[in-house]
Amino acid sequence: MSPFTFRSLTLLLLVSLLIWSATFRTCNARRGKHSRQIRSFRTSMYKKKGKNHGSSHQHNPGSRSKPENPPPVALVPPKKGHNSPAIFDVLHFGAKGDGKTDDTKAFQAAWAAACKVEASTIIIPSKYEFLVGPISFSGPYCQHNIVFQIDGTIIAPTNFNPFGSGLFQWLEFTKLVGITIQGTGLIDGRGAIWWQDYSSNDPLDGELKLIAPLNASVANLQTPVSSSFVGKMPNIKPTALRFYGSFNVTVTGITIRNSPQCHLKFDSCVGVSVYSLNVLSPADSPNTDGIHLQNSREVLIHNTNLACGDDCISIQTGCSNVYIHSVNCGPGHGISIGGLGKDNTKACVANITVRDINMKNTMNGVRIKTWQGGSGSVQGVLFSNIQVSEVQVPIIIDQFYCDKSKCKNQTTAVALSGITYERIRGTYTVKPVHFACSDSLPCTEVTLNTIALKPLEEHYHMYDPFCWRTFGELYSTTVPPINCLETGKPLKNQIQTYHDAC
Repeated sequence: MSPFTFRSLTLLLLVSLLIWSATFRTCNARRGKHSRQIRSFRTSMYKKKGKNHGSSHQHNPGSRSKPENPPPVALVPPKKGHNSPAIFDVLHFGAKGDGKTDDTKAFQAAWAAACKVEASTIIIPSKYEFLVGPISFSGPYCQHNIVFQIDGTIIAPTNFNPFGSGLFQWLEFTKLVGITIQGTGLIDGRGAIWWQDYSSNDPLDGELKLIAPLNASVANLQTPVSSSFVGKMPNIKPTALRFYGSFNVTVTGITIRNSPQCHLKFDSCVGVSVYSLNVLSPADSPNTDGIHLQNSREVLIHNTNLACGDDCISIQTGCSNVYIHSVNCGPGHGISIGGLGKDNTKACVANITVRDINMKNTMNGVRIKTWQGGSGSVQGVLFSNIQVSEVQVPIIIDQFYCDKSKCKNQTTAVALSGITYERIRGTYTVKPVHFACSDSLPCTEVTLNTIALKPLEEHYHMYDPFCWRTFGELYSTTVPPINCLETGKPLKNQIQTYHDAC
């Protein structure tokens, strides 16, 4: 090869190397610029997301970048679905359930949350004991069909301070639609401190006057028991569980024990169902009615055990279409309609059926009691298939009811008509039948069929059946013979005015 040719080849290689080197630096420069642009774009997007956190925005489906810490998910009340009901456990709202800590606020918080969700369930879990002060679970703006699942124990305070100067109830449900109280748990009113402060001003059952001279143990109940709490107790003793102004109310499964006064009360309710309920308090606990009905209609009570210190079931004014069956009553004062017409008031009760009842060791059996001076009426009442055992007076109508030592004689009265007694059997300890009707407005259409009542034959002095101004008919032979019932209708009967009639 010639020198010229060698120098030309060398020069060509040198130029080619210079061109390749320049091109490589240019590519690297462009790549670095592009990379910086991508990083700058991503940083800008992260900053925008940070500013707009919590607002509605869409992500680029093709982007693979994610924030290092994703935003937290907001906790909202669960929605009711067909397979996933909304559950609100009081433990999740701060309740301790140790029987010492006041869990009232936790119950209030759980109710506030459940109130917003239709068909929600509040859980009071088993194996816990919740101390709860006076509380009202109120509508009317709550959703419908709320369930209170009580499997644990709810206990009342053992001092009077939370009740202030006096409250009519401890646990209250008001103005609700479709409220259900269910479970296997216990509501314990711990009423002993209220009973031991029993005052002679508190009314006793007016029927004591029928039996007190005959039974010293009953007469002794009229003696107040003093305690260190005298002077501190409120004037009003609370009912353990009260429902007011509600529709479609169900109470089932639970036990209510030792209420300061009434155990379970329904006032101005429509559509009430009570079954598989247990009520427990001592026979000498004053004014502790088992179930109290007032101004309520369409009521069904069945398969229930009631043991208390007053009426097992008390039916007051404004009640109609009440059906009670398959109930065990005792101890207690029996099943009563009234007292009605107190303080010259008007009382209206209609369409009451009480059947398939077992009563043991009660003061009364089935009873209607009204005050003198009242107005209105009781009509359409059936007492059927009542089994009594060691009941002092199984059948009572008393239109001279008085819970004091003496009451004023008055001529007006609540009118009683259409009262039927059938298949009432068992043993009594004082008197089988006591019918004391108003002089001016006698009882009418009182019928008896298949009555078989025998004395227990203990140390009690037995009285014969008693009737006063009671008109009706015997449909069968009775044991003992009830010969005092007057047939037909009274010759002169006070006509109630339009204002007095129901």
